[in-house]
Amino acid sequence: MKRRTAREKAVQCLFQIDMADVQVEDALNLVMEDSEEDPSYLRYLVEGTLKHQQEVDAEIRKFLRGWQLERIANVDRAILRLAFFEIMYEPDVPDRVVMNEAIEIAKLYSDEQSHRYINGVLSSFLQSRQTAQA
Repeated sequence: MKRRTAREKAVQCLFQIDMADVQVEDALNLVMEDSEEDPSYLRYLVEGTLKHQQEVDAEIRKFLRGWQLERIANVDRAILRLAFFEIMYEPDVPDRVVMNEAIEIAKLYSDEQSHRYINGVLSSFLQSRQTAQA
């Protein structure tokens, strides 16, 4: 499975888990229905995001200007959680790739303004990381 496809399906899984309290296996089975592709990277993304959700959410909250995490759109929350997880815990993937993928997924699955908001949150987060590393 291509990483882009895995990210899209991971957002779909995270959305289901967040909205309907669906079990991880059920969410994975649902998004993989009729697919012959290897779901290992998808599983890694979903399980990793959920495992580190408290740390990820705490980090996201630092960059939500004028918003609370619980009040942003559920799909946007899933996209941000996945992107923050990858940036924080997957050093082999360049940060800019993660950011661009998150923006593209937002364009596909959220409203027309969301990709700008996600871009702003991720840009602030990445700038903060670069400043801290300098």
